[in-house]
Amino acid sequence: MSPFNIPPTGSFVMQEKPSVKSQKIIIAIDGYSSCGKSTLAKALAKKLAYSYIDSGAMYRAVTLFIQQHDISLSQLEEMTQKQMEGLMDNIQISFHVNPDSGLSEVFLNGLNVEKRIRDLKVSDWVSPVSAIHEIRHRMVELQKGYGSHKGIVMDGRDIGTEVFPKAELKIFMTAKKEIRAKRRFDELNSKGFMVTLDEVMKNIQDRDYTDTHRSESPLRQAEDAIILDNSNLTEQEQFQFALNLIKELNVPIPV
Repeated sequence: MSPFNIPPTGSFVMQEKPSVKSQKIIIAIDGYSSCGKSTLAKALAKKLAYSYIDSGAMYRAVTLFIQQHDISLSQLEEMTQKQMEGLMDNIQISFHVNPDSGLSEVFLNGLNVEKRIRDLKVSDWVSPVSAIHEIRHRMVELQKGYGSHKGIVMDGRDIGTEVFPKAELKIFMTAKKEIRAKRRFDELNSKGFMVTLDEVMKNIQDRDYTDTHRSESPLRQAEDAIILDNSNLTEQEQFQFALNLIKELNVPIPV
């Protein structure tokens, strides 16, 4: 019997694999937290009619599951490989398109957790959770499988370095910490999460350090990635910047 009272699934599940089209490419977007990676990735996927996968949402869903079952970070780090495999086998992640927004939303064991995984408590834990070898290995292997037919936009921390090192287009996003903190603060408050700007800034600083110093797939710019500093860019300006890069690759763009 599962210690979590959830029927083991044995694997993560994602839907809507991209269809095979030889002229499609893989777009890998990496960068620091709160740089607008998901915003850009969603816009590009919509414009190109590509599949969008939010790798960060997958790690956040795992983190939420851990918190829901009152497992501390120290307990998580002390788990044996067998215990960790048992934990992961009880997590099922899927993405479903919201018919109203047209955007993909993440489900954890059949429940929509798109809003809950954006909570600051999840944000505080997601970097150390995602740094654990067994968790990261399981997720990376799953993510790699969804690039087999191309026509995909994926954002995260190690997409261009570990998941899709041969992606045709790699973008590394960055912005000043103060700007990132203000953007994140505004986003959280607009969604009803009452936090202070100082709390958000600390979260960003902590995540930056953890993401760049972990031994397992640390955040770094791929050698062939193009830097996009959007500190002073609007969403439309950064979108146009990326779209121009795609045009240079002679990739068909729907009108």
